[in-house]
Amino acid sequence: MDFSARYVALGDSFTEGVGDDDPHRPNGVRGWADIVAGQLASSNADFGYANLAIRGRKLRQIMAEQVDAAISMNPTLVTLYAGANDILRPKIDIDSLLEEYDAGIAKLSAAGATVVLFTGFDAKGSKVFSAMRGRTAIYNELVREIAENHGALLVDYWRFDEYDDWRLWGEDRMHMSTAGHINMAKRVLDVLEHEHVIEVPELAPARLMNRVEALKANARWFRESAAPWVARRVRGISSGDGLSPKYPELIRPL
Repeated sequence: MDFSARYVALGDSFTEGVGDDDPHRPNGVRGWADIVAGQLASSNADFGYANLAIRGRKLRQIMAEQVDAAISMNPTLVTLYAGANDILRPKIDIDSLLEEYDAGIAKLSAAGATVVLFTGFDAKGSKVFSAMRGRTAIYNELVREIAENHGALLVDYWRFDEYDDWRLWGEDRMHMSTAGHINMAKRVLDVLEHEHVIEVPELAPARLMNRVEALKANARWFRESAAPWVARRVRGISSGDGLSPKYPELIRPL
């Protein structure tokens, strides 16, 4: 089908939609990109959407696997978030990685698409992930420079203080919850200056835990989320191994 407007979403679990479970969709997730596509399509009957993001993908994989595939669809809009899975590795050459990122953004921009990029989240509230704040800050400054150089729009996730609220995060503490994805969709549409009718669901009252409850919750998180994540990295496997993109070809959004 030939669409007049074509949105292609690129990236990893953030863009695939992990944390916003929906058993009726491919890979069992919805996510902010699907929501954005639905809103954009609501005002354009001739709108196509593809989502090539796969959880666990690192930056170089995304550049190699997804950028040319997106360009082949003649996109009018591309969103791309890549690098979070690299920042969490023991060693990283951020400057080298962002050179490849820059080359990919240059190709997307040259193809005539409106490109939307993201800074990384400021994990200052996490005892585990806050150790990566310095790396993320450097990454963010390079992303901002790349966005400026190529005329890309920027969703400045680093400055979204509402994500300091753990209710916008899933139980694994690594991916946004359904409410977090809905809020991100609003943020992206605001950057695109597109009217929308999205309401973030009312959050359940925050529950204060005593010391024993907090210890039990942390032990459960380590057992169910952190330990499997570490084990995959030790074994050199990814949560996205064997998965295909949700929407590898342009479709009318659900």
